[in-house]
Amino acid sequence: MARTVAGGAAGVDGRFGGGGFGRLWSAAVVSAFGDALRGTALPLLAHALTADPLLIALVTACGFAPWLLFGLLGGAVADRVDQRRAMWAVDLLRGLLMAGFALAVAAGAAGIGLLLALAFALTTLQTLFDNAATALLPTVVPRAVLTTANARLMTGQEVVRRFVGGPVAPVLMGVSVALPFLADAATYLLAAALVASLRTGAPPRPRAVAGRTLRREIAEGLRGLRGDRVLRGFCLSVALGNVGLGALIAELVVVVKDWLGSGDFGYVAVTTGYGAGTVLGGLLAGRVVAALGGQLRTVLLAGAVQTVVLVGFGTVRVLWTAALALALFGFAGTVWNVLETTVVQQRAPEAMLGRISAAFRTVSIAGTPVGALLGGGAAVAWGPNSPVLVAAVLLGAGTVVLAPVVRGGDGTPSNGGQIPHTAP
Repeated sequence: MARTVAGGAAGVDGRFGGGGFGRLWSAAVVSAFGDALRGTALPLLAHALTADPLLIALVTACGFAPWLLFGLLGGAVADRVDQRRAMWAVDLLRGLLMAGFALAVAAGAAGIGLLLALAFALTTLQTLFDNAATALLPTVVPRAVLTTANARLMTGQEVVRRFVGGPVAPVLMGVSVALPFLADAATYLLAAALVASLRTGAPPRPRAVAGRTLRREIAEGLRGLRGDRVLRGFCLSVALGNVGLGALIAELVVVVKDWLGSGDFGYVAVTTGYGAGTVLGGLLAGRVVAALGGQLRTVLLAGAVQTVVLVGFGTVRVLWTAALALALFGFAGTVWNVLETTVVQQRAPEAMLGRISAAFRTVSIAGTPVGALLGGGAAVAWGPNSPVLVAAVLLGAGTVVLAPVVRGGDGTPSNGGQIPHTAP
């Protein structure tokens, strides 16, 4: 999510309403650094513990499954509680879990089962944290600058993930296998302290009604998503695109090594190109929207760019072309992600933002594992470049689905931001 690293968090509160955005930005960046350490070190540790590819894959699966199991529940809880307190409490708990895990690694007591449990537990907690964070941001910054705020958040996180945390993790592991996990624990605790220091008023919530249950509130979130034409179309578009992204992510190393014929250097080149593109996209997202004159029109163009560059990636067998294609893909993808988050925040009622955000995430992310399997099957059946072309087709389909929404208007709520929904 994105921001200018040179400027850092200093002075941003003045531009974002003085609501503590600098501390929220710092917490997000610190946490992203820890995530990058863990995300790099955990697969390496899993590979050292077992040679079974299925067990190694299960570590990733356990870090994904909780979104499908608990994503909607996390959104409902986020709308019931003080989001700031929920975020720092979750980070405190995750920090303690990571510290315990680091001690187990240092003692040589960490087996593959513990890795699976840790990955599942951390992502389960993340379902509450991420939905609370989405709902909290509009209480920290004015809604008029949400696009810029989201861009700064995403960019700062991407910079530390790609260019700081990822490269540092193997160095720390060289000193001690437990060190990246201990550092991750420290980042959780620091992020918790930063979020706890925020002073924001709780968003307005409907008066409590007897008989209301989490199940009913989850259903309201799903109805809110379904009842808004823009969010419904956007979610379907993202869901289709995520199937394609699952295929691309799962088989990227196969495409680079087996089709392009490049070794580790080639893989680093294309992933570095992607990282550079994502950072640049975050920095320029607001200017791109201003130049194109609308959020949804910008998203439509971003989807078209991603489709075209993937076709080039999957048909031109040249390493530098692939690196450039993924840089453009990352640029357009970050612009898309910034606007996706902003549109949800702007259109959903404040009292339902956690639930609608959770419904959007859960529905749209469900196709990612399907896409991973599809990519593997395509590579076996049609060759190592086919997952890229499959991804291009699905991202193109998602862009086509979004076109009628754009033609119907650029997404400004006609009812003052309130989404009508039927009685439970």
